[in-house]
Amino acid sequence: MEQKFITTENNYAQIDQLLGSMGIRSLFVVCDAAYGFLRIKNYFDTIEERLGISVCYFSDFKPNPLYESVVEGVRVFNENKCEMIAAVGGGSAMDVAKCIKLYSNMDNDKNYLEQEIVPNDIPLLAVPTTAGTGSEATRYAVIYYNGEKQSVSDYSAIPSIVLLDASSLKTLPMYQKKSTMLDALCHAIESFWSVNSTDESKEYSKEAIKLILEYKDAYLSNDDSGNENMLRAANIAGKAINITQTTAGHAMCYKLTSLYGIAHGHAAALCVDKLWRYMLDNTDKCIDGRGSNYLEGVFADIANAMNINEPKQAAELFSKLIKELEFEIPKAEAEDYAILKTSVNPTRLKNNPVGLSEEVINRLYHEILE
Repeated sequence: MEQKFITTENNYAQIDQLLGSMGIRSLFVVCDAAYGFLRIKNYFDTIEERLGISVCYFSDFKPNPLYESVVEGVRVFNENKCEMIAAVGGGSAMDVAKCIKLYSNMDNDKNYLEQEIVPNDIPLLAVPTTAGTGSEATRYAVIYYNGEKQSVSDYSAIPSIVLLDASSLKTLPMYQKKSTMLDALCHAIESFWSVNSTDESKEYSKEAIKLILEYKDAYLSNDDSGNENMLRAANIAGKAINITQTTAGHAMCYKLTSLYGIAHGHAAALCVDKLWRYMLDNTDKCIDGRGSNYLEGVFADIANAMNINEPKQAAELFSKLIKELEFEIPKAEAEDYAILKTSVNPTRLKNNPVGLSEEVINRLYHEILE
């Protein structure tokens, strides 16, 4: 599916044109806590007066959204007979909006997670307000059911329209800016070395890595060009993982987030840092069917994308970046490691180019946290 990208020019005039051409009369806006600080809020608040389009807002969800929140969103969407969904927010808002779209035409008397997804043509407009998840470019959503992470995936969940609004990054707290940037960088790097990588995905990864490193300082300074290009980079990295999925770095980071309350990108970066070094030293344990020589070439390509000569120097540059951003290492209790080493999703390990045993995972967690 080819996504349509629109701009913020002339006070979001392209959204007006789009909604008019589609004949939309009722809009369902899924938004998170940051919505009240965004410039686009005024656009949606005045759309009924200007265009006669009714708007129903839904924000009854939290980070790491629950299945029950999605069920409530589906109910509200259908009761209001909405014709289109707009997701304005970070990864959680995108996940909730995607699931509401997917579940809106399913049997509400049964558990949606147990039903087969039947694609529908409800338009989904994505307005990401962080430059990190790239969720607006992917078919994936994550929700939690009975305390367990549920990965929902369908190509029809990919938003059909995307608005990259750099003004939405202006009010982000610095910790969130840093961690979401590293989430995008981890997406690009992990996709590059994934066993599922293709020539297309590797081009996306390369472009995203170059953009992130080029515009890092401008982005952290809250410069308009930095914000705009970091949104682009996150979107491109999202296109890469939409093809390949993530690998062991992301598989290992989820429990760090829930155990220690750190941001997802923060946790992912800590994991990728140690994982990268381990894989460089253990290419003989390659499980990618293309072989260990191929994998060594991939590590060289990643270094090249980072404008570095040697693969190990590229890994060192990544470590240096984490230190420069002043990311703290969580303080682990002895009993945490038993929880951590058994928390990893085996499916994500199949995407990793170097085999990882439970013993190795345990050792990596010790390196990450000590």
